[in-house]
Amino acid sequence: MTESFHRSGEYENPYEGQQQAPVNPEWPPPPAYAPAPAPKKRNRGPVALLAAVAIVAAAIGGGTAYGIQELTGNDTVTSSSTSTNVVPSAQKGTVAGVAKAVSPSIVEISAASNAGSATGSGVIITSGGEIITNNHVVSGASQIKVTTSDGKSYSAKVVGTDSKKDLALIKLENASGMKAATLGDSSGLQVGDQVVAIGSPEGLSGTVTSGIISALDRDVTVPTEEDQGQQQFQQGDGWPFEFGGRQFNGDTGSDTTTYKALQTDASLNPGNSGGALIDMNGNIIGINSAMYSPTGAASSSSDAGSVGLGFAIPINTVKADLAKLRAGSTD
Repeated sequence: MTESFHRSGEYENPYEGQQQAPVNPEWPPPPAYAPAPAPKKRNRGPVALLAAVAIVAAAIGGGTAYGIQELTGNDTVTSSSTSTNVVPSAQKGTVAGVAKAVSPSIVEISAASNAGSATGSGVIITSGGEIITNNHVVSGASQIKVTTSDGKSYSAKVVGTDSKKDLALIKLENASGMKAATLGDSSGLQVGDQVVAIGSPEGLSGTVTSGIISALDRDVTVPTEEDQGQQQFQQGDGWPFEFGGRQFNGDTGSDTTTYKALQTDASLNPGNSGGALIDMNGNIIGINSAMYSPTGAASSSSDAGSVGLGFAIPINTVKADLAKLRAGSTD
């Protein structure tokens, strides 16, 4: 720079006292050489557009690949590492909004075996009809019937089981275009968070209850024997479990497993097992698996039912187990 300014801010003209050349309105003057042509912009074709869409979808989906893969097949789980808002904005944070958004993804399961029959619930996780439920709902079943929220019935087959986590994956036969739920993230849950439970207690399909997360990381012990769960459900006492060295809802037997559970005061009853525990954005954050009922020899029939002590398997446990279940595990 050759220009300078006086401290007063006035411009110092180095040509003062000399004859001035005419002022050129195009200042600074054009260069003596022709500037190089600007590089041509690349056309944004379909590949570039697809990449941009993929980046946006990954950001919305919490950085997972599930959102992209859902476009290419009907056996891909819609999942999120953050809380995706599934509920319409006009009903966000309401039980009614959660129920409307998620109920089409919850089914009633009827399992028949030599030991009797069991009624439970399940969560549709793919549009092709994959369903997550509890192992004790379908354990030892020779025939499985699934009823969706719109009343349609399907036969189903067990794909894989994990008795140590009380989880099972079943798949509907000849089903497509199912409403898949979004699996959320249970790692960020806090005591006091509001939740909604949807299932089929006592065969009352599509029942909705609500409450809060009462506690985290409860060590709940449940039986893994095939006949145990079937018999307990037939009696209507609720799935037997053990906590703190005490047994509830009957004898858990000698073959048991323990897992970390979410505790909720949302009302759960026999038949809710395998159903959904949902956050207020409509994400599945747990699979309901056990409840305490005072029904027993020392209790009257009027004492039967939920007393606000329910337990659910965290959804992160389910997601971590999904590949094993799909591979046909029979643990």
